[in-house]
Amino acid sequence: MPDNEYLLLTPGPLTTTKRVKAAMLRDWCTWDRDYNGLVQDIRARLVTLGAGRAEGYTCVLMQGSGTFCVESVIGSVIPQGGKLAVLTNGAYGDRIAQMARVLGIETAVLDSGELSPVSPGELEELLRRDEAITHVAVVHSETTTGMLNPIAEVGAAAKKYGKTFIVDAMSSFGGIEMDMSGLHIDFLISSANKCIQGVPGFGFVLARTEELKRCEGQARSLSLDLYDQWDTMERQSGKWRFTSPTHVVRAFHEALKELEDEGGIKARFERYTENQRTLSEGMEAIGFRALLDPSVQSPFITSFYYPDSPDFTFLAFYEELKKNGFVIYPGKISAAQTFRIGSIGDIHPADMRRLVRIIADVTGGTAATAAATRN
Repeated sequence: MPDNEYLLLTPGPLTTTKRVKAAMLRDWCTWDRDYNGLVQDIRARLVTLGAGRAEGYTCVLMQGSGTFCVESVIGSVIPQGGKLAVLTNGAYGDRIAQMARVLGIETAVLDSGELSPVSPGELEELLRRDEAITHVAVVHSETTTGMLNPIAEVGAAAKKYGKTFIVDAMSSFGGIEMDMSGLHIDFLISSANKCIQGVPGFGFVLARTEELKRCEGQARSLSLDLYDQWDTMERQSGKWRFTSPTHVVRAFHEALKELEDEGGIKARFERYTENQRTLSEGMEAIGFRALLDPSVQSPFITSFYYPDSPDFTFLAFYEELKKNGFVIYPGKISAAQTFRIGSIGDIHPADMRRLVRIIADVTGGTAATAAATRN
């Protein structure tokens, strides 16, 4: 099997190992007992990773991208007459609010702006004023910028007022240790192609079992009915309601075993953290500035300002890096011109050092010269 032409320095899809890719070389039948046993093992492993114990928590897998899973939660968990408070500081928090509005769910939005963490204090004030709110949602790692939001404090505020707490942990779950009980999380959403280091095709929801049981009959969609999907998997020992992405599921199962072999989430977090530190320090040394303060920076993706040069264009920069074996992301914020570099996937500090050397060569010292001029 050939090596990758380039490394994906993105928040997912991301670079996977040959071991994970090789797992997709076998075909599976969705009705087969062995395959459904694999699904059940995945569900159990995910509950252990997120809750540390099986009692009181469960897992349901859902076809599609991470966004499909988020919408399945928003559309299934919030009852008719319920009201959602969304804390946002980026495109993915905004997307949750947009989903709720499209689904006809009354929504209150607390927008902290793209460069500040969400505010638990503002949430408390809102919940004190508005007793109609039943659910609270927030993005943990906002990949718009790379910011890590304070979900422990948000969860504590939500539970103080008896609200159901929903966390989009799309680009953080599996890359940072999380305890759903300690964080007061009722529903946690993530995807196969993020920190677990699988490939795209499905996502998953970890939930307090009793909270999920209350969702029966509430879904605003047939295919995205979270309760019915869970109930079918429970009653039919891992069977999906509709055709499942069998190859992707098999690859994800291998990725879970690979995570365990690496030393679990703690070891992966340490590797991602070292990747991000190596990247940030290297980029600073050649004159690039990170968008965020280190105190709120996640280890998953980092935003950098464009260099102050009329000759710099992102497209040309992107193509040169791609020729040299790296693919990065454009920026996503409205306040400044930025680009983003991910540090998750089968990526290691040596890759980051090589990337920084190539960026220095590609920019020809432009960033360093601009930095010197600013100073």
